[in-house]
Amino acid sequence: MQLSIESLCSEAARFAALESQHPEPSLFGVTDGKAVGTYLEHKFSAFLRGRGYQFEEGNSANGIDFPSLLVDMKVTSIRQPQSSCPFRSARQKVYGLGYSLIIFVYGKTDDEFARTANLNISDTIFVEAENTADFQMTKGIRDILENDGNRDDLVAFLSEKNLPVDDVGLDNLVAEILQNKPKQGYLTISNALQWRLQYSRVIEKAGNVDGVRAVYRGQQV
Repeated sequence: MQLSIESLCSEAARFAALESQHPEPSLFGVTDGKAVGTYLEHKFSAFLRGRGYQFEEGNSANGIDFPSLLVDMKVTSIRQPQSSCPFRSARQKVYGLGYSLIIFVYGKTDDEFARTANLNISDTIFVEAENTADFQMTKGIRDILENDGNRDDLVAFLSEKNLPVDDVGLDNLVAEILQNKPKQGYLTISNALQWRLQYSRVIEKAGNVDGVRAVYRGQQV
């Protein structure tokens, strides 16, 4: 059967509950978050296929895990809930990444006696594509527009925020904002060669705001 957003979310909740109870020897003593992320991404993909779902898998060319659904999977530690993603344009900070996120937040513990690791999935969250913009950026823009702000106000605000864009790109972005007010974003996106995405707010807001769904709530660690 074909994978959909709804089935992705329902299976993610099932997977998170099972994985939280699973002792994993290969992760014992592992502190590298990328290794944990790769483990969970591969295991979730295999889990979905084992449940009979068909879907296109991501690769380095398209850059996201479920390209046919326009969804990327992120795995992050509850201790520092963040990850990186490719920088495409400054516009992503205003209008979102261009795809949705399914985020698995885990707390890892090692059992010294059994020499196994446990990944307790504390939260699994689905963030709609249009809500993956930067919280403070979109809040500021929306406040300006709702208070009769004009082009000059927007240029000043975006320039203050050091948005990584040249003058022509800034003018184009401001023109778009005046025509199309951005949705409220809930990520914190830091400027870098790659965007640095921070998830504390989506963990806090999941289930309480539009566009940020609490797929699974596990035991809090």
